[in-house]
Amino acid sequence: MAEDRTTKNQRREEARLAAQKLKEEQARKSRRQRTLAIGLAAVFVIAVGVTGWLIVAESNQPELTDVELRPAGSTLAGAIPVGSDGVAGVTDGAAADAVIVSVYSDPICPYCGLFDQLSSATLAELRESGDVVVEYHLISLFDNQSLGTAFSTRAATAAALVAAEAPESYVAFIDAMFVNQPDEGTTGLTDVEIADIAREAGVPEDVAAQVESSAYLGSGPDDPTTYGPWVLAATEQASRDLGRLATPTILLNGEELDVQEYDWTQEGGLAQAIEDARG
Repeated sequence: MAEDRTTKNQRREEARLAAQKLKEEQARKSRRQRTLAIGLAAVFVIAVGVTGWLIVAESNQPELTDVELRPAGSTLAGAIPVGSDGVAGVTDGAAADAVIVSVYSDPICPYCGLFDQLSSATLAELRESGDVVVEYHLISLFDNQSLGTAFSTRAATAAALVAAEAPESYVAFIDAMFVNQPDEGTTGLTDVEIADIAREAGVPEDVAAQVESSAYLGSGPDDPTTYGPWVLAATEQASRDLGRLATPTILLNGEELDVQEYDWTQEGGLAQAIEDARG
């Protein structure tokens, strides 16, 4: 058990160092881009904790209220809330003044992976004590980063399936997916690999088998018998709610986390922000 804690601490420290390196690289890129920006039609915004801005175009995606198949307990903002008992869609046991921590992330976004690795232990501790309710908005922004395999949509759809059919394993599955996160610009994980991660996270075999066989996708992301339409509608809803959507975006009681004041890559940064949000 002590050995396991040591391993987790080592992973978190490695992730923190990686986050610092990425921040420094992004700062250098930002300086170069400010020089090149004159005369360019496109403006690239690079900031701490942001892989990139992506404005989701208006489309014919259904409203969340029109989607037939939704994970039980999901919100009309497209979130899967998790309370003190760690079960997806259940918030019983949270304190009356619990802070609502809304986490918008994409399965292939590297900063989202860093946020999960650095912050999951803090969020779990505060959630289990009833001090926070965590709302997971796992959305599909970056399908264009997986060489045509639509990894973001597939992973988010698999997560929605787990939330619906194995809610006790939802948080463990999300964490495991980020631990095993593929790099941007690759084909991502196969359905068989996602299913294996699900099994390791405690997802029952009958649910994991749906992922392994690709049955969880049905005939495609628009198939109303799957959670694909819910994922697409949740992504569109996120773009409307946030205006311009970056990943990860963290809200505390509906207010965006000020990453300049509360740097989540630093030890205690997120916890302090949550404490201040409680007043």
